[in-house]
Amino acid sequence: QGTGGSSAVSKCSAAARGYIQDRFLRLLAERRRRRRAPLIHRGYYIRARAVDHCVQDFLLKTQSLPRTQILSLGAGFDSLYFRLKDMGLLQHTVVYEVDFPDVACQKAALIKGVKELSALVGDAGGEGLGAITISGDDYKLLGVDLSELPELERTLEEAGLNKEIPTLFIAEVVLTYMETARSDALIQWAAERFPRACFLLYEQVQPQDPFGHIMQQHFRQLSTALRSLELYPDCPAQHRRFLAQGWTECSVMDMNEFFTCCIPEDEQQRVQTLEPFDEYEEWHLKCSHYFVLAASKGMEPSWTPLSPIPRRAGPVGVAGSVPAAVCAGLSGAPGLRRYGHRSVLVKPNVIVTTGGFGEERGQHCRVRNVHLLSRHAGRWEAVCVTQNAPDQRWGERLYHTVSRLSDTLALVVGGRTSPSSTGLGMLWLKFPRTCGASGPGDVAVELASLQPDAEAAALRWRHSTTEITFKGEQYLFVYGGRSALQPVLGDWHFLHAPELSCTAIPVDGPVPESRHSHSACSWEGGVLIAGGLGAAEQPLGSVFLLRELEHGFQWQTIETHPPLVPRYSHTAHVHEGKLLLVGGVWFHASSVPGVTVIDLMTGLCFNYVINVEHLEWPLMLHNHSSVFLPDEKELLVIGGGGNCFSFGTHLNPEPVLLSLSSILASH
Repeated sequence: QGTGGSSAVSKCSAAARGYIQDRFLRLLAERRRRRRAPLIHRGYYIRARAVDHCVQDFLLKTQSLPRTQILSLGAGFDSLYFRLKDMGLLQHTVVYEVDFPDVACQKAALIKGVKELSALVGDAGGEGLGAITISGDDYKLLGVDLSELPELERTLEEAGLNKEIPTLFIAEVVLTYMETARSDALIQWAAERFPRACFLLYEQVQPQDPFGHIMQQHFRQLSTALRSLELYPDCPAQHRRFLAQGWTECSVMDMNEFFTCCIPEDEQQRVQTLEPFDEYEEWHLKCSHYFVLAASKGMEPSWTPLSPIPRRAGPVGVAGSVPAAVCAGLSGAPGLRRYGHRSVLVKPNVIVTTGGFGEERGQHCRVRNVHLLSRHAGRWEAVCVTQNAPDQRWGERLYHTVSRLSDTLALVVGGRTSPSSTGLGMLWLKFPRTCGASGPGDVAVELASLQPDAEAAALRWRHSTTEITFKGEQYLFVYGGRSALQPVLGDWHFLHAPELSCTAIPVDGPVPESRHSHSACSWEGGVLIAGGLGAAEQPLGSVFLLRELEHGFQWQTIETHPPLVPRYSHTAHVHEGKLLLVGGVWFHASSVPGVTVIDLMTGLCFNYVINVEHLEWPLMLHNHSSVFLPDEKELLVIGGGGNCFSFGTHLNPEPVLLSLSSILASH
């Protein structure tokens, strides 16, 4: 019951920001109005869009029939009836809503007390008769526990439900809270008792990956465990469930697929530009953990609102596993729980980590302090180092880059504080020569003075900055990202580091698709670009090499076999002609990205899962940083995680070591 009230508030907030066109939500949310975050708005937009898509398809397919009905199970404070009535779509359709008696009574009182709502219901002379709280000509509101099937059937018959006419059942995040035997019985009852019926289901899926663990933990804390997930953990299992319970047709897709396949491009673009937004990872993970299902039986013509189902790629082939273990010396080190930060190896055994969002001063905030990780006698330790800076807030940035120029100097490029607060410029980080050897020392942070032609290079975040060589000179290649004005960039700049000016160097070859949140590595004097998120907020699977030629550079496509699974928000390293991609986000809901090894000579591509059996918490490998330690053939993963929709923030609590020696030896 509590989740229903919270859902009404979130839908109301999404409507207020223009995601949903629904003037009735504010009337049904009463005084509980609250502004939600953009990520929540998108989540409730996709939910409302999926339900509306299927409901309107049902009404369209049955518009020539004399009578139809809709039965909304666990309707809460939903506005569906009022929207459909206001649009003139209920000429021959009766809507039945069922929820707990307390909820039905509250909603009935609210409707009767609001003139705009009661006018649409019209004369409801039968209200107050036992479980039937409102009984209008085309709207019936019933207070019944859905798990009590005989009582539900009796009350529906009393309210006038006709089992012989086409009926659409709607269960929007409802059945999963019931004992699975009872929800299965309800699905089977609907199939057996109604010769012509459709069923629309929207709820959670994928409980076993890191995001799924956080999602389950959230609902357990609310004492509303997601019971369906144990028996029906994925979309294929839900598909089998409905066919086994007597439905003859069934289609199901997760919400990434629904957004891509069932929402027109212009509408996608409208939603993507409603508010400043930068939580792509959390958005796509949320969408891969919810699904919409449409089942039917006895319908002529057949009801297939989710067709065509996208042709899904098969499961990602796995070549083996990579063991993960907590880095002992860094266990419990303060300041390393963060995301959107950057880490760089400034010299052997010394790593600098800057920026991001995480825990500092006992609260979640943008991290100001610079952290130094150093290794002595094989053991890592971390300290927060003193910043000598006129304004410590210079260090408060996310999704910037840090490039090592020498043992004592690094350059910070771009980044943002919020999606609408950018233009942070560049910073010099200056380290003492003894940095990491005899205590941490101080780090001097200075605002860099840019030449005018280099300013555009700094006005971005989620970009890459990579060291390249041209005619013996060192440059930093700043590529892609996004800005406050452009959701995705495809430009590049050759930054000459000492004076921070840009140099025009010719580049030919096929220009890569604009992207952000990609990876970039130096290789043979050029740059390897892999993955990223493209203009349509779709992950990319392309790999490009910017290769030095006599007169300039040339873009070359690197073909991978099998094709690289599209991903973004990963990290990357090159070792002995092999490109290593670490983590990220992809749309393959059945698994999460681990480590992918691409042989740059042959293009052969191998995927490895990460064995997390020795970790006591979910490892989220996005928005992280990683440092490759070539002598040990290990990867040190620092931070990572993010805001898991409305389920709370998860930050990887400790740095993790991934041992790559066995997989690198096998190639």
